[in-house]
This record gives sequence, structure tokens and C-alpha cells, in this order.
Amino acid sequence: MKIYFSNQGNLQYFSHFVKRVDLSSPNKLMISTDKRWVNVHPAYLVFAAALAKKVGKANAGIMADVPESVRCIDRMGLYELINTPSPFGEYRHKDPSGRFIPITFIKNAKDQSRFISEMVPLLHLDENDSSTIKYIIGELVRNVLEHSYAKDGAVVAAQYFKNTNKISLAICDTGIGLWRGLKIWHPRTDEEAIRLALTPGVSGTTLREGGTSENAGAGLFFIKSIAKTTRSNFAVYSGDALYMLKKTRPDQKMPTLKADPFEDACVRETGLARFEGTLVAVDISLDKTVEFKQMLDAIGNVYEAAIRERKEQKFRKPNFI
Repeated sequence: MKIYFSNQGNLQYFSHFVKRVDLSSPNKLMISTDKRWVNVHPAYLVFAAALAKKVGKANAGIMADVPESVRCIDRMGLYELINTPSPFGEYRHKDPSGRFIPITFIKNAKDQSRFISEMVPLLHLDENDSSTIKYIIGELVRNVLEHSYAKDGAVVAAQYFKNTNKISLAICDTGIGLWRGLKIWHPRTDEEAIRLALTPGVSGTTLREGGTSENAGAGLFFIKSIAKTTRSNFAVYSGDALYMLKKTRPDQKMPTLKADPFEDACVRETGLARFEGTLVAVDISLDKTVEFKQMLDAIGNVYEAAIRERKEQKFRKPNFI
């Protein structure tokens, strides 16, 4: 397998990254970088970390002649997972609290709780606003632990950017992927599986609209909606398909939330290197251009309306005896 870190490592360029991914030779991973400078979103890091963990440290490495800017990759913990010594030697690490969460593997509820507690300083929000986002992120992690059947659990990383007041977050697993995880809904393709996963009220545990009290089919929909409302980036990669929400410009009117993710302004790619797992990545602007309570109420209203409509459509279907 081969992946490449370029100098266009923001989430908005994630499709360029995926198109260069080579997942052949699944027992070996080689990472290369731009020779001038590198910019790496947590999405790129967790993807590389998940693959490195899967093949084993002895079978993963970074090609030589990396630029000084790759120091961030070292600080985020990627060199600890590969067989290439860090070119930066020993240096004093600053306290990451409030700035970033390095590559972290979550395998159980205790790991999940620790990660959520580390997220609090990154959010830079008051308690009421941060609690909702913490809950949604916690649900995403829990879904991976319970439904992905990933041997290594969930791989997460996050970073806060003071200049733009945003948080970038990514979670990845090398489990069964969305297509198999939603098999009771009979998705025909990986793209259709992503569509189902982003649709409010669709759960892989039941055909019941709105899911169950334990799995309401809301996590990915809520994260996508927060990204859209805060005019931020969002991406899902699973199987051979990629979905990316297009960022709404600040000069455009307030985005309208959609229950069907394909009705959003988005980029959809298929025929990509088949990734047997799932990656979810998001940027969340923390500026209060929209009050969080207003935003979350709007998301909740769309979710409830979508569930009602799906139930009514099912009820209206003719029942031939």
C-alpha cells in the first residue's frame, strides 16, 4: 500500500489524497511526502495510522528526505507506528491540551471516556455548547466500537486552530465498512451505503425508522449538519466511495439542512481504491455566527421531520394481500 502526504493537506482536498492512494500489496505500507513542505489534516493521519496498525510496525515506513514540516507528523504520533526512525531526534514536546489530540486508538469504553475528556479543552466552548458536540462525537466512537468489528478499534486525532477558531477531527477504522454494516438495508453500492449512513433515522441494527433508543441513526447526520451549519468541511470514505460536503461561503445565505445527503452541495466519488473500513472527518467552526442552541434545534427538527416522513411513506405503501 502507498499513500502520499502533499502540501494540500486540508480536508477540502481529501479527494485528491484518496485518488492517489494505492491499497494493493495489503501487507505493506509505504508513506511518501512532498519534499518542500507538508500540511496534514487529522483525516490523513488517522487513515495512515489505521493502515500502519493493520500491517504491523515492521511493515510500515516513511520514505527518506522528509521536509522539516513533517515534524507535526512526528508530534501527532505517526512515527511510533512505523519502522522508520524519526528524523527529528529528541526534542521537548509541548503540552497538547487545548491544542491537539495525537493519534489515539480507542478499544473500549474507558478509552472512549478518556478521549472525550481530552476533547473538552479543544472545543473552547461553554459547557452547554460543548456537551452536545461531545455527545455526538462520543456516539460516533461508540458506533465504531460496537458495529465496525474492527480489530484495532477506532483511530482518532483532533487539532484546534486558534487563527480560524476551528477544530478538525477524524475517526477511522479498518472494520467491515458501511456497505456490510448496513446490509439489512440492502445497499447496492458503497455510495448508496454512505447515503444511508448519512440519512437521519437509519441504523444498521434495525429497519425501524428512527432506529432504537441505543442506536437512533443520528450521529453522522448530526456531524454533517453541524459542519454544514457552521460552513465547514465534512467527508466520509468507505469501500470504493467518497462523499464530501461542499463548504458554504460566508457571503451566502444560511444553509438549509437536508435529510437526503445527496441533495446537499457535495462531491461524490466512486471507483476509488477499496478501503475495507470507514473514515469520517470534519472541520467545525466554533465562531458563534449562529447560536449553538438555535443550530442544534434546527438539526433536531430536520431529524424528527425526516423520521415522520419516512414512516408516513411506509404507511402509504399499498399492502397487497
